[in-house]
Amino acid sequence: MKQFLCADFLLRTETAKQLFHDYAKEMPIIDYHNHLSPDEIAGNRQFESLTAMWLKGDHYKWRAMRANGVDEKYITGDTDDLTKFKHWAATVPYTMRNPLYHWTHMELLNPFGIKQLLDADSASSIYNQCNEQLSQWKAQSLLTHFKVHALCTTDDPCDTLEHHKNIQQSAFNVKVLPTFRPDKVLAVEDVPAFNAYVEKLGIAAGIEATTYSKLLEALRSRHDYFHAAGGRLSDHGISTFYGSPFTAASLEKIYVKLRAGQTVTTAEAEEFKSGTLHFICEWNHERNWVQQFHVGAIRNNNSRLLQSVGADAGVDSIGDWQVAQAMSSFLDGLDKKGKLAKTVVYNLNPAYNEVFATMVGNFQDGTVPGKMQFGSGWWFLDQKDGMEKQMNTLSNMGLLSRFVGMLTDSRSFLSYSRHEYFRRILCNLIGNDVENGELPGDIKWLGKMVQDICYNNAKTYFKFEDNEAS
Repeated sequence: MKQFLCADFLLRTETAKQLFHDYAKEMPIIDYHNHLSPDEIAGNRQFESLTAMWLKGDHYKWRAMRANGVDEKYITGDTDDLTKFKHWAATVPYTMRNPLYHWTHMELLNPFGIKQLLDADSASSIYNQCNEQLSQWKAQSLLTHFKVHALCTTDDPCDTLEHHKNIQQSAFNVKVLPTFRPDKVLAVEDVPAFNAYVEKLGIAAGIEATTYSKLLEALRSRHDYFHAAGGRLSDHGISTFYGSPFTAASLEKIYVKLRAGQTVTTAEAEEFKSGTLHFICEWNHERNWVQQFHVGAIRNNNSRLLQSVGADAGVDSIGDWQVAQAMSSFLDGLDKKGKLAKTVVYNLNPAYNEVFATMVGNFQDGTVPGKMQFGSGWWFLDQKDGMEKQMNTLSNMGLLSRFVGMLTDSRSFLSYSRHEYFRRILCNLIGNDVENGELPGDIKWLGKMVQDICYNNAKTYFKFEDNEAS
């Protein structure tokens, strides 16, 4: 019986151990998509408790606690931090075989050095031990500890980016860059919310969006603003791709209806999203940005919790929209105009892995290695089984060796253990193939491949070091 969470955790073969310990383990991190607060990084936040650092905003843990019968007041309510932590600790033993069990103990081990299993009996001791170390583990020291070279936050086009600017002007040596996330300008189903957002966007851009062309002008102004602040990525959380044909005249008519407070038809909403997203992606190409598409979530399913807790309460799930034809139309519309930027597409429904992997392969053009990326296991799939399926699909349908690797997609500074988790799974996958005789034992090449996936490919692909020059 192997010891839980030993040095060779998840590594089943000698080749896997060699690849991880000699090649992957010490590589720095480029976290090109997360939801960390730039405010907390700029201010080098000192967390007041382990609960504030670890449980606040973590809807993965919230879902598990609800499933374990924990009352909401001990999850997102106003109960004190220690009581909330004790309820989480009592839940942890019940998370066995859920990735939370692995992540929880990896995050206690690194950076806190806690090897004890977390449960109801150990809760107070572990809470106190971690709290005693909090002055050592502020926001910036955590990023430095985990060897983060660069990270990209997720930011609304209306954001002032003042915190990013403050970080860039400070002595902190981790590159913290914004990502342009214009989802709200596509959310035309809620007309009052859409119009309120258009007003906010107009104020931020200094352009009154009285027409659709003015709306695009305002959006483009903010896109330029993000570029000047070091932004080199856009990100789009969409249920499915939007591939409807559109015309300038039709988009103007739809916009007039929306600004008049009128509900648009499903077809009109689809056309508006298709056209608007298309234009944003043209700007991405012109600026040599990378665009990311997070596809397939059905959000805020529980209206009771949406009302009481708000969005991102942990009540989202995998959707099952048809995606292939619209994805093809959308990408082809950009490609045939010569305006398809480097693209990372993340799939949330594992039944569509092969659909996504083969579709991005259609639009590789030889200009950039791995220009079109089938992105890492995302959200419900960023666990062992999901990561293995994503990498196996990519291996079968494309080039795993050109993969830009893992990201945290998290609001927690402790989530960088997920990069270690990913690296162990990657090395184990390749190591198994070597020892089964399915790959040659060329450790030098395989080690390079592992290091490329862990860091080098992302460094070359995103080119964050070029930001100052452009």
